[in-house]
Amino acid sequence: MILCDIGNSNIDIYHDGKIWALSFDEFKTYNPKEKVFFISVNNNLSKLLENSTTYINIEKYFNFDTIYQGMGIDRIAACYSLKDGIVVDAGSAITVDIMSNGMHLGGYILPGIAAYEKCYANISPRLDKRVNPNVILDALPQKTEDAISYGIVKSIKLMLEDTCKDKTIYFTGGDGKFFSKFFKNSIHDRSLIFRSMLEVIEKEKLVEEYL
Repeated sequence: MILCDIGNSNIDIYHDGKIWALSFDEFKTYNPKEKVFFISVNNNLSKLLENSTTYINIEKYFNFDTIYQGMGIDRIAACYSLKDGIVVDAGSAITVDIMSNGMHLGGYILPGIAAYEKCYANISPRLDKRVNPNVILDALPQKTEDAISYGIVKSIKLMLEDTCKDKTIYFTGGDGKFFSKFFKNSIHDRSLIFRSMLEVIEKEKLVEEYL
């Protein structure tokens, strides 16, 4: 059994406890020999897989307690297996969701690091810089690259601090490990979404139904 999390920028694959990422081009030539249970926020890829006998979309099986309207399946899956804490999925966008006693209280969305970089590049070619992952946040920057990095990283960090306070923060997504280092009460868990998918598959007996 293979699990697949299809995002906006790439595809994460889970098999026998191992996780790896595929680009969209790599995914086109991916030829699994087993059934693949997947969730997707990419409408184009979802439509391509609609009639596949190999790929099984399990989005409809997630029964999630929230009044939030229009919540994506990626955020639902990231929160599904947690009762309490803050879930930060740092990918193309950074989603922040608050869980309390198994109920989703709400959340918000920020641009991801790559989106911030594009924003600066659109302002001026001189601002077309990559984020410096080692930027110092407790001193004012003295060069443009660090000034951009400081503006991006510290604004996100302060927003998360205001939301999270003393709660445990569960970081996932491509930039999750990077942001987790700024918080003492953080856990970086790349398998968070896949653990939720496995919980749903077991609860709904999907292996017996489809395999």
